[in-house]
Amino acid sequence: MIMSRIEAAPDQARGDLTERLLAGLPVEAVLTDPDITASYANDMASFCPAGAPAVVVLPRTVEEVQHVMRTATELRVPVVPQGARTGLSGGANASDGCIVLSLTKMDRILEINPVDRIAVVEPGVINATLSRAVGELGLYYPPDPSSWEMCTIGGNIGTASGGLCCVKYGVTAEYVLGLDVVLADGRLMSTGRRTAKGVAGYDMTRLFVGSEGSLGIVVRAVLALKPQPPQQLVLAAEFATAAAACDAVCRIMEGGHVPSLLELMDRTTVKAVNDIANMGLPETTEALLLAAFDTPDPGPDLAAVGALCEAAGATQVVPADDAAESELLLQARRLSLTALEAVRGVTMIDDVCVPRSRLADLIEGVERIADKHQLTIGVVAHAGDGNTHPTVCFDATDADESRRARESFDEIMALGLELGGTITGEHGVGVLKKEWLAREIGPVGIELQRGIKQVFDPLGILNPGKLF
Repeated sequence: MIMSRIEAAPDQARGDLTERLLAGLPVEAVLTDPDITASYANDMASFCPAGAPAVVVLPRTVEEVQHVMRTATELRVPVVPQGARTGLSGGANASDGCIVLSLTKMDRILEINPVDRIAVVEPGVINATLSRAVGELGLYYPPDPSSWEMCTIGGNIGTASGGLCCVKYGVTAEYVLGLDVVLADGRLMSTGRRTAKGVAGYDMTRLFVGSEGSLGIVVRAVLALKPQPPQQLVLAAEFATAAAACDAVCRIMEGGHVPSLLELMDRTTVKAVNDIANMGLPETTEALLLAAFDTPDPGPDLAAVGALCEAAGATQVVPADDAAESELLLQARRLSLTALEAVRGVTMIDDVCVPRSRLADLIEGVERIADKHQLTIGVVAHAGDGNTHPTVCFDATDADESRRARESFDEIMALGLELGGTITGEHGVGVLKKEWLAREIGPVGIELQRGIKQVFDPLGILNPGKLF
C-alpha cells in the first residue's frame, strides 16, 4: 500500500517517511536533496537499471539501523543497503522510492585480539584499513579484493568477495566467524562465534555471507585472522600461447605447490597495459603468468614453478630477487582494469569461474566470442582458482556496440556454465545476473532460496529486485 501511495503523491510520501526517520536519527544522517540522493543510486556495474531513492540514511549505531528497519517495515518501504558501492553486479543499486541505507559511517574497528586471532569490526571499515591495523600486530586478514583501498568489509561480506590471494588463503566466507544482523523488522540477531571451533545449529553466518543484503543488515562482524606471512616473492613467465600458460597452471597445481598468488593476463590485457604504462613486455607475449610464494624461503618454490613453466612452453621466466622487484612485476596485473578501461572508455567485467582444467577452454572461447562480435575483450584471471574476469571494452555512446557488448557478456556466462563453472566467483549476482542464477541453480534451487528469503523478509523490503 505504501508503494502505491508513494507513486501517487511522492512529495507527501517522502515527507512522511523522512519525518518518521528523523524521530530516531540525527538530522545530518538523513539526506533528502534529490541531487545528493541521486549520487547514491548505483554501484559500478554496467547495464544495471537503478531507481531514485526517496531518502539516503547514514547511521552510526546499531540502534539507528534498527530504527530505520522498524520504520521501513511499518511503512512497507524497500531498503537498499550499501557500502562503498564498488560492486560490479548492480547489487547496491537503488529502487524507486527506497531508503538507501549507507553503512559507511559505521567504520570502527572494535577489537583486535592477537590471542584469539580475531577482529571485531563494523560494516563500514575499509578492507585496507583493517589489513594495515592487524598488520601492526603481526596479524593478517587475507581477503584482498582489487578494490581493497575503497571497498568495505560489509560489502565484502554481502558479495562473498575474493581477491588475488584466494588460491592459498580462500575467500571472505572462510574468515567470517560471527555476525550481528539487524533483521527486516528491526530485531537484532547474533550468529556464529568467537571461538576457533563451533558447530551449534545451522550455519546461519554462512547464509548471510553472499546474500547481498537480501536477508538482513550486517552491523558487526567477527573475523578470523592469521599470523602475518613473510613478504612474498614473485615470478613472471611469458608464453607464446594462452593454452601453454594454462597448462603451466595445471602443472603447478597438480604438483602440489601452494602459491600465495597465481594470476594470468591474456595478450589483449598485456597489450593494453603496455599501451598505457610502457611496461616493456614483448609484443609477442600471448599470456603472462605471475606466481608468488610467501614461504620463509620462497626461492626453491619459485625455481620449481619456473621449471614447470618452462616445461609448459614459457618463452621467458623472470623470478624476482627482492620485494621491490616483486612489486614491479605485480604492477602489470594491478594496472589491468585501468588499461582495459582506456581501450574504449567503458568496460563490462564478467566474473566466470571454471575448473582449473578448463581454463584454456574458457580463454579460447572468449577469443572466439570477441571475434564474433568484433569487440576487444581482455581476460585477467585468478588462475590458481579458475576465477576469470573477461572484460568487455565498448563505447557506451554507440548503441550497436553496447548491444554487442551485452550479448558477448551473456555468451561468456553461457560458456562458463557449459565448462562446468559458475556465473560468479566473487562479484555476486545483483541485478546483472539474475536470469543466469536461475539457469545455474535450476527451478528447485530458486524455489528453496526464495523460501529462505520469505522467512527472513516476509514483506520483501530488503534489497528487492536482486538475486531473483
